[in-house]
Amino acid sequence: MERISKAVLAYSGGLDTSIILKWLQDQYHCEVVTFTADIGQGEELEPAREKAKALGVREVFIEDLREEFVRDYVFPMFRANALYEGEYLLGTAIARPLIARHLVRIAQETGADAISHGATGKGNDQVRFELNAYALNPQIRIIAPWREWDLNSRERLVAYAREHGIPVETRKDGGADYSMDANMLHISYEGGELEDPWTAPEESVWRWTASPREAPEESQTLELTFAAGDPVAIDGEVLSPGKMLMALNELGARHGIGRADLVENRYVGMKNRGCYETPGGTILLKAHRAIESITLDREVAHLKDELMPRYASLVYNGYWFAPERTVLQRMIDESQTNVNGIVRLELYKGNVIVRGRCSSTDSLFDESVVTFEDDQGAYDQGDADGFIKLNALRLRIAGRKGRL
Repeated sequence: MERISKAVLAYSGGLDTSIILKWLQDQYHCEVVTFTADIGQGEELEPAREKAKALGVREVFIEDLREEFVRDYVFPMFRANALYEGEYLLGTAIARPLIARHLVRIAQETGADAISHGATGKGNDQVRFELNAYALNPQIRIIAPWREWDLNSRERLVAYAREHGIPVETRKDGGADYSMDANMLHISYEGGELEDPWTAPEESVWRWTASPREAPEESQTLELTFAAGDPVAIDGEVLSPGKMLMALNELGARHGIGRADLVENRYVGMKNRGCYETPGGTILLKAHRAIESITLDREVAHLKDELMPRYASLVYNGYWFAPERTVLQRMIDESQTNVNGIVRLELYKGNVIVRGRCSSTDSLFDESVVTFEDDQGAYDQGDADGFIKLNALRLRIAGRKGRL
């Protein structure tokens, strides 16, 4: 074992990290500092403090990062309309650079030699934590127990926990619970029967959202106000970023919005099946694209759409602090200067329906040009003749030469 005197552990108090805490003490004989980030996972965090203290931890950090998470990570990502592989709203991926930043900060503040995390050697999170940590502190040492120990199944972890008196959540049949990750943007589920992509998730899997079948029979309409690409008010009530996402989550969950069941391509090379609930994010993405549709120039909008998959991959793969992501972010943020206005939405049984969009100051929609009625000379339809012929020139030449 590499000699480590003190390590900062990303600690949730759950199965993996509770075992890691004990394992670090036993295997590295080091002092462990725990860091628990409150990013809206919806759990009581004080039990994590008590668990850590019971295992001899003297320095316990529990920090409320909810506003920072949404303001500095979630909202910038949604300005890009980021979707990984067309479906995944990146709820887990976007939280990792925030946690990595605070792990590195606390290591510096406490004089720790290393940081540690509970990500497995098969997953994406090990890459995300470590790439971001190395970007912030190139000399940081990282302990990834899943790449070292022989506790390579969730059943073995449960057995280890019972052996050392560590309480863990299990299913009714006594097996390990699903591998879950929750924050203000989403909750994810992996493992168990979900490892078979042919097996549909049981209704009991979903913890946030109502089943669309059981959602209210009456739809709900709301107006979402945007300023510089970010949502700032619901039905005229101004909300902070964190409270905004919480409110959208509550609305979406009530109406069965935001469930996803998908198979994604992990950065490490394998395919993985996961189920996700992202109610507020699903509403936000729909609304943001709606307000952009009337405020963004056509070519700027198309350029954003071309770059979005690259941006999403950078977030998914753990390159939040990489120069290419920050350069893309500056371009995206510049594009949002005039993305101001209101979107009217209807929520109904799993659906987010756009019912209207307006911007009194920045709309590029000109009714006098697009009208089917008399446009009073705002548009000369005869101009289209030359436009079409010039664009058809290369096609006509190729056609004459039998190339098409």
